[in-house]
Amino acid sequence: MVLTCFIVTSLLLVSCSTKSTTATTSNVTDTTITTTPKTTTATTSQATATTTTAIPTSGHWWDSLGVPQYGGEIILGVNKDIVHFDPYFTSAMGIKTAWMEKLIADDWTLDPKIFAYQLNFRPSEYVKGLLAESWEFTGPSTYVIHLRKGIHWQNIPPANGREFIADDVLFHYNRLCGLGGGFTTPSPFAPSVATYKDLISITATDKYTVVFNWKTPNAEFIMETVNSNGSDQFMENSDAVKQWGDVNDWHHAIGTGPFVLKDFVPGSSASLVKNTDYWGYDERYPQNKLPYIDSLTFLIITDTSTALAAMRTGKIDALSQMSLQTAQSLQKTNPDIVQIPSCPPQATTVDPRNDTPPFNDIRVRKAMQMALDLPTIASSYYSGTVLPHPASMTSMFFGLGYGFQYDEWPQDLKDEYAYNPTTAKKLLADAGYPNGFKTNIVVDSAADSNLLQIVKSYFAQIGIDMEIRVMDPASWITFVRSNKKYDQMAQDTTGTLGFNYEPIRTLNRFKTGYAANYNMVSDPVFDTFYPKAMAANSTQEIKQIVRDANERVARQHYVISLLQTNLYTFEQPWLKGYNGQYGVAEGGSGPVLIFFYEARFWIDQNLKKSMGH
Repeated sequence: MVLTCFIVTSLLLVSCSTKSTTATTSNVTDTTITTTPKTTTATTSQATATTTTAIPTSGHWWDSLGVPQYGGEIILGVNKDIVHFDPYFTSAMGIKTAWMEKLIADDWTLDPKIFAYQLNFRPSEYVKGLLAESWEFTGPSTYVIHLRKGIHWQNIPPANGREFIADDVLFHYNRLCGLGGGFTTPSPFAPSVATYKDLISITATDKYTVVFNWKTPNAEFIMETVNSNGSDQFMENSDAVKQWGDVNDWHHAIGTGPFVLKDFVPGSSASLVKNTDYWGYDERYPQNKLPYIDSLTFLIITDTSTALAAMRTGKIDALSQMSLQTAQSLQKTNPDIVQIPSCPPQATTVDPRNDTPPFNDIRVRKAMQMALDLPTIASSYYSGTVLPHPASMTSMFFGLGYGFQYDEWPQDLKDEYAYNPTTAKKLLADAGYPNGFKTNIVVDSAADSNLLQIVKSYFAQIGIDMEIRVMDPASWITFVRSNKKYDQMAQDTTGTLGFNYEPIRTLNRFKTGYAANYNMVSDPVFDTFYPKAMAANSTQEIKQIVRDANERVARQHYVISLLQTNLYTFEQPWLKGYNGQYGVAEGGSGPVLIFFYEARFWIDQNLKKSMGH
């Protein structure tokens, strides 16, 4: 059932809807949206709990989820130890977003058929104020935030429940970006600080108004930056920082959010309870105070098989970013667990060094691409659950008008990605390798080894003998990404095509000298795209630039494309509200939207009990 539903979903990837923006967001109005609907395999019936709130039928799309209930616990797993509790330090796993909040968040009332929030990128059309009540551009480069009144810090010393005001926002950005208030240098730990290099100043014109002044008049870039889901966007308590120097000790966890950190055991777990003084209410049921659950627990489970065992036995409530093979296995053993197909962060790729022979010759890279039979891999290895198309720079799931969908590709470009070993051999001969060549690929041990063996066999058919060298994930990151010591090719667990984060930011990905450009691409044409986007005067112009950059990436074959496969999110039938939204249970530096989603999810306690848990 899961596979059948996903095939249908895949065929509907280009479905779209149009919605105009409100005056409080920006002048961004393009809204072609792709979604991945929720697929349910559970056959259990809904039970009526005694702890429900008295809410009449509203006639809204969310009525089918049932009536929200108070009480219960949500238990989630994270696959790395939790080491950071301060947004100033964002290079490792953290759960700070359980008690800290950001200015802008998702629209809880938006139908997932319009936009399901399964992408990292949130377009301006589909966000709403959280700590911010509204925002506006009073000039091309002046972005004004109006804060919501009556929000208070948690009643923990030294904040002691005081009101959250504009000075708190100033403190956060001054500290993060080194813009003033005693802070003269930006955080060396926060990756997204680089996106704030065009922020000149931030000021408070009154108790609830914050003004951002930028060098750039690019409204799209400004909104992408402030809307981003990086964990460094969250507001730490200035009183606590002033008293202790930072808030990286978990005992100093203070925020405005729905949960209070009560206990933390390194390498084991973190326990949180509801903030009974939390200011928020459910946007779907405005009379309902948040959060619904009484407690939230994170178990540190670094081994995937252990996490799956916990999922099978009902010990955790959700697990995300799982493979097709894992989904198929779970469907056999636990058909009652809900499976949600969702788009991955990137497409799977093979990454050659573009500055090293033989890969500095585009004919070699084309030959390697044409050696791969992507439709056969899609139908056989992935059981027909993925589209058989190659990827370009932005995700094929994007559908936001920024990408370069395969259906748009000219036929001559499609031919360069079609399986054609005869032409591939000729290209190698023309490049000076009539008998092929020997090479190697440095692989993250967590990558798909079976898929890599398939790739190896295809390459062998055109004379490329590829040695596979496996490294543990930490060593791989140091060797490949940090030090760039690999001499031929590399592959990790994700890939370097099909990105689903902010479109303008993707234009840095293959820029000469960019830190994450470990393909070592140096293309003067590609280098022009980012400055063009920053100088653009409209969102439509930016979309055209991103589209052109996608085509350049595809035509230059910087990367050998495999497929943009789907990942799967698993959830227990009693967890209500989860639809695979990004940031709930995953993220390189931890789940980034705990404050929002876990506060609004609820547990059907009668159903859970009836299922023996």
